[in-house]
Amino acid sequence: MNISINNQNFTLHQSGAAFWEEKKILFISDLHLGKIAHFRKHGMAIPEKAVLENFARLNEVLNLFDSETIIFLGDLFHSKINNEWDFFADWTKTVSQQIILIEGNHDIISKKNYADLNIEIYEELIIDDFLLTHHPTTRENFFNFCGHIHPGIKLKGLGRQFLSLSCFFRKPHQLIFPSFGEFTGNFYLIPEENDQVYAITKEEVIEIKR
Repeated sequence: MNISINNQNFTLHQSGAAFWEEKKILFISDLHLGKIAHFRKHGMAIPEKAVLENFARLNEVLNLFDSETIIFLGDLFHSKINNEWDFFADWTKTVSQQIILIEGNHDIISKKNYADLNIEIYEELIIDDFLLTHHPTTRENFFNFCGHIHPGIKLKGLGRQFLSLSCFFRKPHQLIFPSFGEFTGNFYLIPEENDQVYAITKEEVIEIKR
């Protein structure tokens, strides 16, 4: 799905990623690498191959867009280093794009580890009139790209049927990104009058009309 913000063009993808056409930047939020290994360590019956699904999805979306930079909007890694870090380190060697991390509350791994992979880390980043953060932030004269919340929407159908979907949640001066990672869950939001919701299905991103 294509949208325009501040006269710039963005493609919202059903993976939860978004591509800024003019700047050739791919945005991804809340990947939470390491979470699956953490669950498995504590006895949850998650197949080992699920660890690789995040990387397969990353590669899929990278192949779709002509990006020069990947910006992770926080919570790239879920917690302390585990064996998924090795998968991530190997993956970074396969991509040619510059990688930038906007630091999230889960990003507690030493900055040196990221520096060793040539990944730049910022608490926030300003590009033109866009403010990139992990936590939703309001700042005058800027449009905020952020994550953290893992936004979702519940749609009511006929009878008592409900459909729960991840979504991009747009406020007048903010776009909250869905979680890209597997097994991360959603926080369901209720749109206000000026909000726009772009729901994610398996095939596409669709705007939910009120």
